[in-house]
Amino acid sequence: MADTAELKKDLWSKLAASPFVMVGLMDSPEHHIPLTAQLDEDQVDTLFFFIGKDNRLAPGGRAMAHFVSKGHDYFACFDGAARIDNDFAMIDKLWNNHVEAWFPGGKDDPNLALLRFDIESAELWETDISVSGKLKMLFGGKIKSGEEGSHAVVSTTAEG
Repeated sequence: MADTAELKKDLWSKLAASPFVMVGLMDSPEHHIPLTAQLDEDQVDTLFFFIGKDNRLAPGGRAMAHFVSKGHDYFACFDGAARIDNDFAMIDKLWNNHVEAWFPGGKDDPNLALLRFDIESAELWETDISVSGKLKMLFGGKIKSGEEGSHAVVSTTAEG
């Protein structure tokens, strides 16, 4: 069973490998939507997303984001606040070819907005099921405590 520090480290490496999350505003009746997170190693507990100014998340507010790793062995739920932060230096830093495909006007596209999601708390799960646990699953046995994986509720995703 991994400790909380290991869970946090694994979160950022898995999110970098597959940066796709579902994001929604808590005060909105609209469904969450898939977005590609832009990660800035200099800013802990922050995700960035390039969106259109007409996107349903543009008004900002209390938000929640959900992440499932590429291998389906890591899950995270983030609670926090979303807001537009069109800092041109940050837009320039995070800009890449994938973003440019969505915004043909480039960094000066009139519909471009940078959504900043500040994580206030997170719940993390890693399914590092033991060998005996995997065998039990295969043959219909009962998984015991300690065989199921790791879980933590954290107020920061910072490593260490």
